[in-house]
Amino acid sequence: MLYYLFDYLDKQFDLIGAGVFQYISFRAGMAAFVSLLITITFGETLINALHKKQVGEHIRDLGLEGQLQKRGTPTMGGIIIIAGILIPTLLFAKLNNVYVILLVTATCWLGLIGFVDDYIKVFKKNKEGLAGRFKIIGQIGLGLIVGLTLQFNSNVVIREVAPSVSASIEVQDLQEPVENQAAYREIKSTKTTVPFVKNNELDYNKLLPFVPSNYTWIVYVLIVILIVTAVSNGANITDGIDGLAAGVSGIIGLALAILAYLSGRVDFSTYLNIMYIPNLGELVIFCTAFVGACLGFLWYNAYPAQVFMGDTGSLTLGGIIAVVALAVRKELLIPILCGVFMVENISVILQVSYFKYTRKKFGEGRRIFLMSPLHHHYQKKNIPEAKIVTRFWIVGILLAIITLATLKLR
Repeated sequence: MLYYLFDYLDKQFDLIGAGVFQYISFRAGMAAFVSLLITITFGETLINALHKKQVGEHIRDLGLEGQLQKRGTPTMGGIIIIAGILIPTLLFAKLNNVYVILLVTATCWLGLIGFVDDYIKVFKKNKEGLAGRFKIIGQIGLGLIVGLTLQFNSNVVIREVAPSVSASIEVQDLQEPVENQAAYREIKSTKTTVPFVKNNELDYNKLLPFVPSNYTWIVYVLIVILIVTAVSNGANITDGIDGLAAGVSGIIGLALAILAYLSGRVDFSTYLNIMYIPNLGELVIFCTAFVGACLGFLWYNAYPAQVFMGDTGSLTLGGIIAVVALAVRKELLIPILCGVFMVENISVILQVSYFKYTRKKFGEGRRIFLMSPLHHHYQKKNIPEAKIVTRFWIVGILLAIITLATLKLR
């Protein structure tokens, strides 16, 4: 909203300084600052309100050190994360941008699912929360919206350089972006980014030659549903100890902000020889608000936590990461970028599967890990909780660096 206000003031009254709102970098920085301000300033107010409502987390006794001390800690803190994302986005982003609309929708959608789940757990005293099938239905519904929008919306395109001018563009200096619009063509495409192949690009049409081109979109939408469901559940599982999910999500969000900024600018994308995606730059503002909200939430969620995000926060964070990765066409890099989420997910799958298999074969269930998800395995080994979280953050940073490095792996 502020973008439109200052754009009007700049054009009508030539207001000094109003033109700075035209720069994505300025608005992205402001979004991060305001997001931090909101989460830190109003976080304590929310915690006090949750205490008064007795919105405390029910902690099962799993035999983990310090676990029972957390009983009664307020949950549903994801509300402040959502506010820290949405308010700066609405203030500083162009609200008619298809990517911004899509991410705001995803945030509200998954935030509502998570809120209902937490509400049932806390106020209805049902520790199971929202039935799993309803969560899955909600995630599938969001996946359908995201997949169909990215596939059919006329504003979701990539820009290709005409072959006759590509060579001359590639040798131009970074500070001299090409101005000749005739050199480009904007097309609907099913291309995505993947390392180790020519131009780091892979077309779903060529990946699935046995599927008629008219039906490739069905496969793409199914892939989108799988990604949204897997990543949102991965973040949910990772949210098991203080500061883990918020910290890792913030690291991933920063990497996605960089990728969105590079792919949304014709000069940087041309210089790096990566896919240029028109209209994507506005997504940087959402991503920096996302990072600011995660960091601000850590003010209260770092060990020892004063508040938990609950499913309201964890499902939303994972879903946002998935949708942003799809928008910047980096969804095939999710196993690297979101490696912490993936390993946490896999540890649960392996543990449950192996336990069931050995119980059926030997009459007694056996375990691979001392406890799953993986962070609980390290807790069982008596590693301090804060050290586990810090090490997972370090792994997350390394994975983010590797993801960015893949831009040039061909």
